[in-house]
Amino acid sequence: MPPPWTEEELTAACAAAIEAFREHRSEEPIEDYLEAFDEYQGVLEDLLEQTVDLSGDPDTLVGVVTEPQLLEAFRYLSGPPISEDDLKVLAQAVLTPSRLRRDMQMAERVAEVVIKGLDKRRFPWVTEGREPSEAERNAAVLASAALLATRRLETTRRNVEKQRQEDAVKAALRGAHLEEVARRTIRVLGENAPRAGQFCGESLLGTRKADVVVGLWDGRTLPIECKVSNSATNSIKRLNNDAAAKAEYWREQFGASQVVPTAVLSGVYKLRNLTAAQDRGLNLFWAHDLQELIAWIQATARG
Repeated sequence: MPPPWTEEELTAACAAAIEAFREHRSEEPIEDYLEAFDEYQGVLEDLLEQTVDLSGDPDTLVGVVTEPQLLEAFRYLSGPPISEDDLKVLAQAVLTPSRLRRDMQMAERVAEVVIKGLDKRRFPWVTEGREPSEAERNAAVLASAALLATRRLETTRRNVEKQRQEDAVKAALRGAHLEEVARRTIRVLGENAPRAGQFCGESLLGTRKADVVVGLWDGRTLPIECKVSNSATNSIKRLNNDAAAKAEYWREQFGASQVVPTAVLSGVYKLRNLTAAQDRGLNLFWAHDLQELIAWIQATARG
């Protein structure tokens, strides 16, 4: 098995990961946020124009919720914004445009849920039953555009950073002369798991997905989860509630002697979350030092 980390080693690795995180963020271009801001500013201006400043005309509101881009902005008029999943439950609705166009009562429920939760600070004129001043209207558009642009950037960061990490892991494996094979569903390890010296991208291992699955040289299977955490608080979800839970499942499903559940980490983590995940059978490596992972994989050939 990979050697467990001591608290001192984890502390040093955490510091190195945070420094790498800082360097990456400091180099992130601000243009991505500004482009999203400008886009959403235009969408929100169109939304207020089409709804006559949210005057409450049911027909104009229904027209908004049947247009995907306008509906996304419309959800952010509530304080706090309403997620897609929450809106589906609260309005008992399916949010696809075709369904909303066919079922006007459903579309009306969606509009009603958002207007009911309207942010009174951003849109005071609606609850006061009057027209907005130009300054109020501009302030509402700018504040809402900032919310939407920030959320898009956060989502893009998560997706891009995770993909970058997966690509780095695969590149390191290829550099160590492991053969990349097709993704697959792995129900039984002996039948269709990657063979020794092979690896595949995101695949179903049992009933849980692994980002990368490696066939170790000694015949065992190495499922790898790539985890990026932007905050110490977020690390609980990424590491303990997800990766460590999968590790326990895989060890129980396939046997501790057959699988070596592993996470490759980057970003910000709390020491106690790392030690807790390690105690649950999750082996840890770091994206800023992938050679350590490769050295251990190569050591399974000597073993």
